[in-house]
Amino acid sequence: MPQPFHADTPLAQRIRPASLDAIIGQAHLLAEGAPLRRLVEQGHLPSIILHGEAGIGKTTIAMLLADAVGRPFHALSAINTGVKQLREVLDSKDSLSFESPVVFIDEIHRFNKAQQDALLGAVESGDITLIGATTENPSFSVNNALLSRCQVYRLQPLTSDQIAVVLQRAITEDSILKKLTIDLQAQKFISELAHGDARKALNLLELAIQTADPNQSPIIIDEALIGRVAQTALVRYDKDGEQHYDIVSALIKSVRGSDPDAALYWMARMLVGGEPADFIARRLVLLASEDIGNANPNALLLADAALRSVQSIGMPEARIILGQVVVYLATSAKSNSSYKAINAAMKLAEKDASPVPLHLRNGVTKLMRNEGYGVGYTYPHNYPNHYYLQSYLPDNLIGTRFYEFADNQREQHSKQFMDWLKTQAASNE
Repeated sequence: MPQPFHADTPLAQRIRPASLDAIIGQAHLLAEGAPLRRLVEQGHLPSIILHGEAGIGKTTIAMLLADAVGRPFHALSAINTGVKQLREVLDSKDSLSFESPVVFIDEIHRFNKAQQDALLGAVESGDITLIGATTENPSFSVNNALLSRCQVYRLQPLTSDQIAVVLQRAITEDSILKKLTIDLQAQKFISELAHGDARKALNLLELAIQTADPNQSPIIIDEALIGRVAQTALVRYDKDGEQHYDIVSALIKSVRGSDPDAALYWMARMLVGGEPADFIARRLVLLASEDIGNANPNALLLADAALRSVQSIGMPEARIILGQVVVYLATSAKSNSSYKAINAAMKLAEKDASPVPLHLRNGVTKLMRNEGYGVGYTYPHNYPNHYYLQSYLPDNLIGTRFYEFADNQREQHSKQFMDWLKTQAASNE
């Protein structure tokens, strides 16, 4: 019978690829003719930033790139490295060496400005080759001076098929697991829980094997076992990073596209991931005006009421209010006419500063009235339907249109009313 599973070194570390050819995934960077492959084949390695989710190979790729070009490799973590430790590494280069060492900094987005600035001189002079790894978009987390000195490469989460290869390689090639008889029935389930993260998939597999009955042969890894060791599918959501912006964008576009189910899903992802409910509510208020507008003015009122209610009630009850309002907004008639109109007006206002016509000015003093302020203005309430045809724009802008009525029932009703007012006013002249 198999003996109980024990290992001091985690499985993910034990089966770390030993060459670039052994890496699973990232073909867009490592396949024949791909950017990183071309660099190492030429024996050249510039400073780079590897950007992508956790557990997809950033550290491994950095180590293997350094090895492929024969450079010494120094690994630092931004979590526990200060400026002093950083400078010690930067100053440790052998002055007789012609090859600059590769300094790998994991989670480089956690470096503050002073720490990032400390890298600039060494990177620019070529004293080191920097490889930074970050789970956040470098545009948001790495300062521009350092970013301009590095090439940025985006790594992709592993697909389900690639996760399956990783799991099978672990079972057949790991020095410990290959001694066991393992029946992996939950391969797809592990892939779903891992969300493209190979490390998480391997950790789940290892924990399941450790938890399984040691007297069982084969060791059956089914969904029930994986479910017990995982407890819950931990939602991968970084509310301070790029994924925050991606999921907010997905929520807004789902509402704009009138898909209540997708809108609820993305909002649920945000809530489960710890996004503040009032942040979501504020985005919905903006959306109600930008994407629904006068097609349904009640949308803005409801969204604003939801914001105030969410702020006063809080989670978890606030989810009910947000659920109601996001469904209402998603199923409402849509119009961006007002949004386009104010943008067009502001664009013109940036380059046009025409004086206010005299008849629209307020003649509050005798001198102003003598200069013509207010002269020629007609008070609309003195006329039928409280409307009188007169110009309200500067002479050079007469006839300019910013607002176009959209093809929804409410705005078309407003258009019909405005057309009727103008017809009536013309007939009364």
